[in-house]
Amino acid sequence: MSDSTELGEWEFIGRRGGDSVQLVPGENLFAHPQVRARVEEANRVLLFDFTNDKAVLEMLRQRHGDEEAMFDAGLKWGVPLAIIGVFGVIYWAGVAQYWESSAARGGYLAVATVVILSLLGLYVRSAVKIWGDPRRQNLRARAHGYRELAHAARRAGLDIPARYPHYGPYPFAANFHPGVAAAESQDDGGRL
Repeated sequence: MSDSTELGEWEFIGRRGGDSVQLVPGENLFAHPQVRARVEEANRVLLFDFTNDKAVLEMLRQRHGDEEAMFDAGLKWGVPLAIIGVFGVIYWAGVAQYWESSAARGGYLAVATVVILSLLGLYVRSAVKIWGDPRRQNLRARAHGYRELAHAARRAGLDIPARYPHYGPYPFAANFHPGVAAAESQDDGGRL
């Protein structure tokens, strides 16, 4: 990953385009007995060792790459879709609807509809490819689990930086797929 070469040994990017964040060691993050119990449960459910600082750091760096990929996919197809859609509507409102030939209006609407639906299809396809990928969903589920553990540690009174690790709550597209997780551990260590 290109970001890992620019970061310090224990740093990761907390949000897309944000500042680097220092990893809180697992022995500090999970020092409270209640948090330790939650960590053991999360390890079992998500098939991931949250006490292994190197694995957690790699997971958080991959999560940053996942967030970058989602942003890039949205930008690649969403911006052209928005621009062409807006200008298509403006052109229709200002010019095309006043054309005298209904065949010309129909042709314009047909071409505009095909172009907009094509871009919309490409946008949806790229979003589904990224959001629906079970490996990426496992990554998001683990990042979500780690975030919840960090919040539990803060509530238990441990000194954890505000908003650590800075990723959102992932209300969707963070389902955990145990079958895929087993395959991840056998092939390439779960790298995306």
